[in-house]
Amino acid sequence: MPPRWLNCPRKSQLIADKFIAFKTPLDHRYDEEVPDECKFNMQMFMSSTKNSYHRSVGLIVDLTNTKRFYNTEEVESTGCKYVKLQCKGHGETPDRDQTVLFIDVVHKFIRQKPLELVGVHCTHGFNRTGFLICSYLVEQMDWSIEAAVHTFSQSRFPGIYKGGYIKELFKTYGDVDDAPDAPPLPDWCNEDEAADLDDDGNELDGPTASKKRRQEPVKANPTFMAGVGGATAITDQPRLSKIQHRVQDMCGWSKMGFPGSQPVSMDVKNIKLLHEKRYFVSWKADGTRYMMLIDGPGAVYMIDRDNCVFHIPSIEFPKRDLSSHVSGTLLDGELVIDEDRVTHRKVARYLIYDIISFEGKEVGKTDFNTRLICIKKEIYGPRVEKQQKGLLDRSREPFGIRPKPFYDLSQSSRINDVKKLLSEEFTKSLGHETDGLCCW
Repeated sequence: MPPRWLNCPRKSQLIADKFIAFKTPLDHRYDEEVPDECKFNMQMFMSSTKNSYHRSVGLIVDLTNTKRFYNTEEVESTGCKYVKLQCKGHGETPDRDQTVLFIDVVHKFIRQKPLELVGVHCTHGFNRTGFLICSYLVEQMDWSIEAAVHTFSQSRFPGIYKGGYIKELFKTYGDVDDAPDAPPLPDWCNEDEAADLDDDGNELDGPTASKKRRQEPVKANPTFMAGVGGATAITDQPRLSKIQHRVQDMCGWSKMGFPGSQPVSMDVKNIKLLHEKRYFVSWKADGTRYMMLIDGPGAVYMIDRDNCVFHIPSIEFPKRDLSSHVSGTLLDGELVIDEDRVTHRKVARYLIYDIISFEGKEVGKTDFNTRLICIKKEIYGPRVEKQQKGLLDRSREPFGIRPKPFYDLSQSSRINDVKKLLSEEFTKSLGHETDGLCCW
């Protein structure tokens, strides 16, 4: 039985009045492996579709990279046309030749039999299947890629869930910068991760096997920053993996582990870059680094460098209208504990120094100044405004939120500001220890 097949939903709703996306049926050879309530064979697909839409499926396009799931005679004996179009999957989108062939086969069939339906399946009926159906909708039916991807996600929830497929579609048919983030992995997608099998259940060879992202090990007793409350470690599966994979996808990270950028020490070779490119400088706080995923009210998570995930439900991030909540957003920053030099009162604060994604849009590749503006206007500003209006109770939150100040090295007027960062007076004015400077 192919990995993750058992609890994968059987089929989609009707797409564009033409397509049904479905997972591969399994014939009688798999009966002993599949409980009765989970069985799904070709005859079940054909009859359920006929009953639902009162139209016959006249063409089946099989995108799997194997021939072992069912006998094609089960299709052809009903008078339905069967076309095999082997697509590797496993992170590889269908290539241009495969896309053109799919569009050509489907277009010719629809011209000949416009009232019959087209069934398309890969192993699970989401990524390869969604990619090619969306390509057809754009090229043959003049849909926008935004409408195609959205419609597929509504008909086959949650839609294409591999970020690379979505980006390739937008790169081909629109603007890759407009590509939405991949949705969270559905629960069934984590149920039985096989170490060295592709989506079709075939064994992987060589370096390909090591590149497939798997469910990561759960660290025993993950702990949040000492002295800061309000955080609960997420250790249950598949919840943990879904959050980890969502953050990795937002960063474009295909490996395991923490996906955040890594610092590079300055030396005599790379210091010249400060004169060649625009850099911003700030102090290096002696705190704890966390990425922060904001995914709606009560859905704020922090991810440490061990890739442990902590739920922070009481922190609020209103949008600028103050009535709705930010979601689909990933920040990077450091958690520090500031101590008042006089009263010795300690206050925890999360200093935001970068933003990777905002409201499902990738912003991490825009220039750094734009990202700083986004942090101030979209993340920090609405919190301040809502607090000033008495609508946000800071006392309920375990730590404060602030954007970390940066100074533009390209502006000569800022040089004195940079010098201040190194002064003893400045370091004493901070409530936390510093560890030099960092440039962005």
